[in-house]
Amino acid sequence: MTTAAPVKGSTRGKAKGTTDNTGGRASGVGPLLRGWRERRRVSQLELALRADSSARHISFVETGRSRPSEEFLLRIADHLDVPVRDRNSLLLAAGYAPRFRETSLDDPAMGTLREGLEQLLAGYEPYPALVVDARYDVVAANRGITMMLGGIPDHLLAPPLNAMRLTLHPEGLAPRIRNLREWRGHLLHQMERQIALQRSDALRAVYEEVAAYPVADPGVDAFEAGAEVPYFALPLRIEHDGHVLSFISSISTFNTPMDVTVAELAIETLLPADPATSKYLQEYVS
Repeated sequence: MTTAAPVKGSTRGKAKGTTDNTGGRASGVGPLLRGWRERRRVSQLELALRADSSARHISFVETGRSRPSEEFLLRIADHLDVPVRDRNSLLLAAGYAPRFRETSLDDPAMGTLREGLEQLLAGYEPYPALVVDARYDVVAANRGITMMLGGIPDHLLAPPLNAMRLTLHPEGLAPRIRNLREWRGHLLHQMERQIALQRSDALRAVYEEVAAYPVADPGVDAFEAGAEVPYFALPLRIEHDGHVLSFISSISTFNTPMDVTVAELAIETLLPADPATSKYLQEYVS
C-alpha cells in the first residue's frame, strides 16, 4: 500500500496573500473594521445587535474616537466572518499583538496534522484527493490525483504546483476536460467569491492569470447532450487513457482554526459520479 504525497510547507511569506479592503491605504483599526462591515453588507445597528454592543460604540471605533478592546475586536471579527489572517491585522492596527500564529507545515509542531492529512488522502484512494492553501498551491495529493498528470509538461508541475493553473492551462488538464466551459466557469466563480470575501492579492493574481487562458472548443460532450447518468451536482468530466471519467467535487476546511496556516488549508475530494468511473479507478489505482 502506498501513501499520499508528503504534506509540504507553503512557499508564501507571512505577510503575502491578503490586504485590507482599501489596498493598504487605510491606517488604524477603524477603517479596517468599517471595510469588513461594509463588505459583509451589515449596518452598524445590525452588527451591534449581533455582537451585544451598541451602534454608537461601533461608530466611535470606526471613526477613531474609541479604542476597542481585544475581546471586542475578536467578537466583531467573528460575527463578520473575518479570515484568521485578517483578524491578526485588525489586532495589530489597534495596537495589540497578533492572536493567531502562522506555523509552517514543515514545523515539528505540525507533525500530527501532516500525518493526519497524509492518512486521510491515502485512505481516500483510489479516488483523487488533494490539499491546497489559500492560493490553490498544492501541499499534498494522493495517487488518484497523480495518475491524471501523465503527459503534463514539467513547467506546470514545478513547485509550487498550483491546482487552478494545472487545471485550466492550455497545456495542462484543460484539453482533457470534456465540459471545460462549465467546469472553468465553476472554478472562476469559486475564486471570485473567495476574492470578494478575503481581498487576497495573491489569489487575485492567480485568478487574472487563469481567467486569461484561451478556451478551446471541446466539441459536444455527453454531459451537454444529455447523458443518461442523473448527475446530482456539476461533474468534472475528464479523459484518461481513452476513458471519460466523471467526478463530483467536495471541499472541506478545518473547523474553528487557531493557526493562520491551518485556516487557509482546504481538502478537495473527487467522488466518482457514475459506476464506470468508480470501477475504472479501483482497477487502475491498485
